[in-house]
Amino acid sequence: MKSKISLAFKKCRKEKRAALITYTVAGDNTKNNSLKILNSISRHADILELGFPHNTPVADGGQIQESSYRALKNGIKLKDIFQIVKKFKKSNPSQPLILMGYFNLIYQSGENNFLKNCKASGVDGLIIVDLPFPENKKFAKKCKKKSINFIQLISPTTSKDRMKKIIKESHDMIYYISMLSTTGGKLKVSPKKILQNYNKIKRINPKKNLVIGFGITNKTISSLKSADGLVVGSQLCKAITDSLKKRQNPVTKLNKLVYNLKNQII
Repeated sequence: MKSKISLAFKKCRKEKRAALITYTVAGDNTKNNSLKILNSISRHADILELGFPHNTPVADGGQIQESSYRALKNGIKLKDIFQIVKKFKKSNPSQPLILMGYFNLIYQSGENNFLKNCKASGVDGLIIVDLPFPENKKFAKKCKKKSINFIQLISPTTSKDRMKKIIKESHDMIYYISMLSTTGGKLKVSPKKILQNYNKIKRINPKKNLVIGFGITNKTISSLKSADGLVVGSQLCKAITDSLKKRQNPVTKLNKLVYNLKNQII
């Protein structure tokens, strides 16, 4: 049986377009609004990433850090994140949802307990930014047994030999980090160069779903739309921050932003 992530990519290929993958932080700016945002943007996004906030998010730029701090300040806990996922999946059972974050939270919870809660709430995949290959092989196998996708990461400095091993071990989606930077940074390399690097990886196994993340906004997304999927996160977190400063509704603002992003890759 194919995973929901795999089916989402299949649908996008049939429509001859990239998958739009959104990232927001669980509990930003409130637990209730976090759920409302997911429900709203799921009308336009193909796959949703939900970050579990961390007080020292080393891979994240200022916008995502600000979202994380807001969520933590509001008292978000791991059990609340699973509740948000469960409520979302009840209304959107076929929509793929990926949890993204750092291994510390999994370690504290216990790997088996964490995966049990993932399965019970309806999580489709995991991205653990500080658990690289090959150290992640054992945990990735545990994920596979639970029918949860473990998403491997590839960066511009990954050697070809290592790339081949990662791709061979990967599940239904691979995440290509477009540049050596934290999330939300301005593109330090041209979209043309990113796609050149992307295509080199893609040629190793064209059947694998390979997405691009880091530095993607409404200004750059259309130039990268030949990829299997594109991840937009920092721009969404910034939109929440801006709407709160202006005392606007973040749910409405994000719905409009994701709608516009989708239109740029159709």
